[in-house]
Parts: sequence; C-alpha cells; structure tokens
Amino acid sequence: MPKYKRAITWAAILVQGYAIWFVLSRPQVWVYMVGENKLVLYLGMFLLYLFGERVMHGLVTSEIVRKTQLEADQIAAQQIQKTLQPEKLEQLVGYEMEVFYEPFRAVGGDYFDVIDLPGNRTLFAVADVSGKGMAAALLAANIQALVRSLSNIDAQPLVLANQINKHLSRYTPSDRFATAVFVVLSRDSGELTYVNAGHNSPIVFCNGSVTSLEATGMPMGLLSGAEYEAGAAIVPFGGTLLLFTDGLTDSISRKDPDSRLRGAISDNPAKTISNLKLLIDPRCKQDDITILVVKRTGQ
Repeated sequence: MPKYKRAITWAAILVQGYAIWFVLSRPQVWVYMVGENKLVLYLGMFLLYLFGERVMHGLVTSEIVRKTQLEADQIAAQQIQKTLQPEKLEQLVGYEMEVFYEPFRAVGGDYFDVIDLPGNRTLFAVADVSGKGMAAALLAANIQALVRSLSNIDAQPLVLANQINKHLSRYTPSDRFATAVFVVLSRDSGELTYVNAGHNSPIVFCNGSVTSLEATGMPMGLLSGAEYEAGAAIVPFGGTLLLFTDGLTDSISRKDPDSRLRGAISDNPAKTISNLKLLIDPRCKQDDITILVVKRTGQ
C-alpha cells in the first residue's frame, strides 16, 4: 500500500478509536455538559465513527483488489514466460541434454534457448538480465525474440552479440543490461564457436580437464559501440558442456563455489543437474538459477 494510503488508513482507525473512547470513557460528564443535546452529541460521534470505518474499509478493499490484480498479472506473465522457453529439450543425436530453471520470484530475468540450425549445428543461448521480477522478465523476453529472429538470418555468435547489444543500448534504460553467452555447436565435430558477453564462464569438462569459455566482451546494453570477439573450443567424446547463470554460484555456500561446481559434474547429465541442485543453499538463494548440461556421447 502506498504511504499516503497507509497514512489515511491509520487516520481513519484513529478517528474510529476516538469516537469509541469519546462515547464510553465519560458518559456521565457529557450528560451534565450538553444537557438536552446529549442525543445530538452521541449521534455526531456515531457518524464520525461511521465515516472513519467507511474510509478505512474503502482503502483496504481497494488494496486487496490491487493485489489480486497484480497476482493475476504475475500468474499470466509466468505462464507466458514458460511458453517462451523450451519446456522439453529435444535430444540431439550423439548428445544428451538436461536443463534446470528456477526463477527467484514468480517470473525471472534468466533466459535460455536451444535452437536447431542448418548444417547439423545447434545454438545454445543463456542470458541473465540485471534485476528481478516483471521488468527483468520483459527484457528477457525481448532478448529471446531477438535471438529467435536473428538466428533465422545469421546465427553466428558474434552477429548475435553485436546486434542485441546495439538494440539493448538504444531501447532500454541505462540501468538495465544483460550478460549472455551464445554457443554454436557443430554436432559432427564437437567444435564450439562462442561469444561470452560478461557472463559466467561456461565449462567444458572431460576426464578431469576443464576448459573455461571466458568473457570475450562486456555485458550487453551498457555501450552501443562495445566490441566482442568470437572464441573457439571443442567438446571431445565423453566431454560435457555446462552453461549456467550466477544465481547458481551465488547460492552455493562455503568457500570456492567454482571448485565445488566442477566437482559436481558427472558422466550423466541428469546426475550432474541433481548434484548441482544439492549445492544450492536456500539461505543464499537470491536470484534466478539456470543450468544447461550438454554431454557428447556418440562417435
């Protein structure tokens, strides 16, 4: 409830309390002071009480209606957001995939997508919008629409990062930005081409060896002229690609969350997701969490 409405509500409550106190605390005194006008006085106090009750009831009712409408909007936004992200990942030949997504509130600012491309390639996109709630969810939906439209034209990670950065810099408030990583996987060879726009470094893990896909540019939406570079890596047979948002590492208690995260990677993607979920401390969870695991199995 806004501060001014809260103040008016408390004032109405005080008016009701005063009317009750006035009538009950000194009935004999007022009989002698007002004489024959006693009935008029009591009637005035009753009207004063009724006025306070009506004001309070009206404000409280309007606040309940407002909150009910807000909850309905959040439920609708949550349902829409679910349709914007893959509900079930279609498994790729020679690969296994698992995903875990959990918003901190009803809707979240994390975005992930898996898009099939020509030439036996797949685009993995993960983004994390600054802030939380409805505003972050709207910007995440905007990024999803941009990725989908641009991937139909040119799905090169460098093109995606440059074009989306220019769009966000031009059409979003200066305090809004997004980190993101775009990875194109050539499924036959396991080769990766990626751009990391200030995002948590994805991990390629195989037989104890770890390759981090470090940042190749700044977060998107901060500077329209920001420059990005494309990086390259490879997922070997038996290797695992792990993409995630900072909600995961921030919710891991104790020291060295990155080391504990790497130690949770298993040969089975579903087991990896399960291990990572066990690392999440509800007391530390303050953000949306997205985890995408891709394992190369076939030869």
